[in-house]
Amino acid sequence: MASADYQEVLQYYDLYETIGSGGFAKVKLARHLLTGEKVAIKIMDKLALGDSLSSIKLEIDAMKNLSHQHICRLYHVIETSKNIFLVLEYCSGGELYSYVTSKCRLSEERSRAFFRQIVSAIAYVHSQGYAHRDVKPENVLVDEEHNLKLTDFGLCAKPKGGLDKPLHARCGSPAYAAPEVIQGKPYIGSEVDVWSMGVLLYTLLCGVHPFDDAGDNTIVSVYRRVLNGQYNIPDWLSPSSMLLLNQMLQVDPKKRITVKQLLHHPWLMEGYSRAVKWQTDYPLVQLDEECIAELSVFYKQSKETILDLISEWKYDEMSATYLLLQSKKARGKPISLRAPYLMGHASTMQPVGFKHSRHDAQLDDTEFTTSTSVTRKGAPEKHKNKENVSPESASRNEMPFALPAKSQIETQVQTAPAFKENPLPVVTATKKPTNTDELSAAEALTERRCSGELDPDLTQMVTRQKKRKAKLLENLERGLDRMTNMLTPNKKKLFTRDCPRKVKACSNVTTTQLLNPDQLLSEIITALTKNHVEYVQKGYCLKCETLSVKFELEVCILSKLGVTGLRQQRLKGDACVYKRVLEGILSSCQL
Repeated sequence: MASADYQEVLQYYDLYETIGSGGFAKVKLARHLLTGEKVAIKIMDKLALGDSLSSIKLEIDAMKNLSHQHICRLYHVIETSKNIFLVLEYCSGGELYSYVTSKCRLSEERSRAFFRQIVSAIAYVHSQGYAHRDVKPENVLVDEEHNLKLTDFGLCAKPKGGLDKPLHARCGSPAYAAPEVIQGKPYIGSEVDVWSMGVLLYTLLCGVHPFDDAGDNTIVSVYRRVLNGQYNIPDWLSPSSMLLLNQMLQVDPKKRITVKQLLHHPWLMEGYSRAVKWQTDYPLVQLDEECIAELSVFYKQSKETILDLISEWKYDEMSATYLLLQSKKARGKPISLRAPYLMGHASTMQPVGFKHSRHDAQLDDTEFTTSTSVTRKGAPEKHKNKENVSPESASRNEMPFALPAKSQIETQVQTAPAFKENPLPVVTATKKPTNTDELSAAEALTERRCSGELDPDLTQMVTRQKKRKAKLLENLERGLDRMTNMLTPNKKKLFTRDCPRKVKACSNVTTTQLLNPDQLLSEIITALTKNHVEYVQKGYCLKCETLSVKFELEVCILSKLGVTGLRQQRLKGDACVYKRVLEGILSSCQL
């Protein structure tokens, strides 16, 4: 970790373990210092991104414009000389794909509940003039309350003239791509989203991809089945489910059902009294007065000043603090802020908003104006369109598709990193006594700090703490690994976990009947060898790799159940290929 570069982030967040990685980015669990809320920070190396940097900025622009209860929220954007940091909503349940595969398939009732949320998100995205173009279970996250959050807008498009204007870029994930995209024809963004949603719904109901075939799963054969609209219909599917899938997986896009029709489709209405609500629960035209009041008291500024700063929507520290306060309020938590330096952190008390956001100035020079129609206040009137990019300068995310007749087809699939649940210590913020005589020594220091009266001893103390923290983070990320590699084999054993770690039960952990973790580890290693999967072992964790995918298997103990489990996490490669490889490994074991 480049500690100097990360100091920009450490002013506002405590960083914890890496919870996802792949490509040119990694995702860390973090905690916002002022609100105590957990967030996920996506860290992207600007040098490694290269020509793809422009597509990342387009993705950020889209996320700034989209605010919905079923879309992963963007809180904060920080750009330094080396990295771009996106502070995002933390979803402890991980990817929807992992959730589904852990249960083989979902019931029709659970599938309906999830799919209504996906329809809600996509309908809202379309209402704002965007097409997502990469709808798949890997790009949908599950939060702690089993609400779904659409994410990864790296391939989205906002056509000039509206969604009815044809698009041309052949991009997305091949397994979820519509026939017209595979054929290289001009297409309508909303129509290809409906096709992808149909593939997603089939995956929820059946636990497998509709165009998979155990006998022949080459990319050419998958394309052939997609172009013919040929998929298996399991016996357990209800007639109404079959009908809806047939309406969504129409090869002819003009015969395909629309998102507007999906809102009140009979299958989606079963057990519900109302059509799917697509409107946002997070309108930002009118700001929350309680959150504004808390910020005003905390920063000792007028409500009008705070209101003006937030209304600029620069996605700086002020925007992040407001949005996280709003999130706390929605969950019934106290709307309160706390001084971070009381926890040993040396960040300043002055918000970035008062400095006109030095981070955001590097990344976003868009001029903000008052919106019209459905566009929220603070959103850019004009939006850069990914479709304006020439084919020669297409980003790494826009994967070319070839006709099935081509002999050589190469695909690249990117997926959203999985988030694992890892609880953080809860710090309760309480209101300060109004009588200064009742204040403790620490609270009195807080009062002086907020009013600008800094104690020289306190300043010196927090400066030392800041340096120690930066040094500790650097050692954890770099020094320990380097030292371990230099040690002799005997000494390395000191750093090897001699027992499985305890984890909470979640969607990517499979329980087993084996009580002995060493026996389970032995079974997994034997299965890996049998299936010709290369692996590197570190204690009870196995880093596995084939020609197509990379993934991680870890023998663990489920803390509440006290049973042995197997945690699985895909690191790189196509999800469908990963699933087949994993099924082969697990079927070779006696779990």
